Amino acid sequence: MIEPLRDVRSYHLPVEVVAPLRQGLPEVAVQTIAAITMEVPAYAEAFAGVLGHKIERAVQAALGTFLSLVARPSGAPGTPLASALEGAYALGRGEARSGRSLDALLSAYRVGARVAWRELAAISVRSGQSAGTIADFAELVFAYIDELSAASVAGHADELATTSRQRLRHLQQLAQALVAGEAADVLQSAAERAEWTPPQTLTAILLPERSSRSLIDLLDPRTLLLAGALTDLPDTAVLLVPDPQGASRPHLNRLLTGHNAVIGPARPWLRAQCSVERAVRVHQLHTPAAGVVVDTEEHLAELVVTADPGALADLRDRALAPLAGERGSAAAKLVETLRSWLLHQGRRDDVAAELFVHPQTVRYRMARLRELYGEKLKDPQWVLALTIALSVPVPEA
Repeated sequence: MIEPLRDVRSYHLPVEVVAPLRQGLPEVAVQTIAAITMEVPAYAEAFAGVLGHKIERAVQAALGTFLSLVARPSGAPGTPLASALEGAYALGRGEARSGRSLDALLSAYRVGARVAWRELAAISVRSGQSAGTIADFAELVFAYIDELSAASVAGHADELATTSRQRLRHLQQLAQALVAGEAADVLQSAAERAEWTPPQTLTAILLPERSSRSLIDLLDPRTLLLAGALTDLPDTAVLLVPDPQGASRPHLNRLLTGHNAVIGPARPWLRAQCSVERAVRVHQLHTPAAGVVVDTEEHLAELVVTADPGALADLRDRALAPLAGERGSAAAKLVETLRSWLLHQGRRDDVAAELFVHPQTVRYRMARLRELYGEKLKDPQWVLALTIALSVPVPEA
């Protein structure tokens, strides 16, 4: 069974062992820095010039802390290890802030431990220390480096977690500003704070909140997610997807299949609110059925004619006034036939097929409509008005 490394805080070396090691610290630090510079290329530039001298002093201080720790009498109050661990923790956080992984730092620790041990062991041999003392000392060196490494790993992880939370908060603020239609300078500042590279366009997608988390991982990494932002559509999330147009739009439709989604139009990223507003309007007109994807591009005519509901209602009242004297069910059948006749440009068989009636029935109904409307059914302006008025099915009276 492999024994665990000894706790460096629980061991004590005699003063006569530590004294020659402390005298040799400056040279040990120089040799350690040289080895790290050669074997860990990521630090070669950092160790050059004035910064190199600072790092050399830091390495010497870390080794000095180690010697103070192992020379400390057992049971002495306080521990010199705390400051070394704080420094290693801060070093890990600094690496994360610089955008570097821990690979280089941990390699530097390994190289530093090896070289420091080699140089310190050579001093111990020259001072006549026993093999047992040198072996114990080796274990303590590597236990000390392990503690420093663990502190740096913790610092790196904590900094990444903090940075990630901050960036997520900034991305949320950016998404809120886009949906709210803030001014361009506000949006650009929000994008810079979030370290978000703006695309040319954004497309809004409305879908249930429960679906948004799983879908966002399949989309462009710059996709923004905002949940609970639409007061009229509770439990609905907004995804703002970069540049899903042209050939990529069908792919987006396929990804969304089964998620009750509404896809807005692609708009310049500073005008993403326009895409959101259109998606909301279509959602209100056509709440997606289970698993259905509604593309706003397929409902443009309906959006236009329903843009002013009051005007559309007035137009319908005027256009359908000649039917005022007809009974409810009869009037509804005549309206249904007139709408189909306009859409099929008077092709009787097509109208009959759509309404599931005999062509003769269509002829009877159209004869009645001609009696009621007279020459109006030949007037282009009236035909236009009727087409617009009936473009959205009229509810039965």
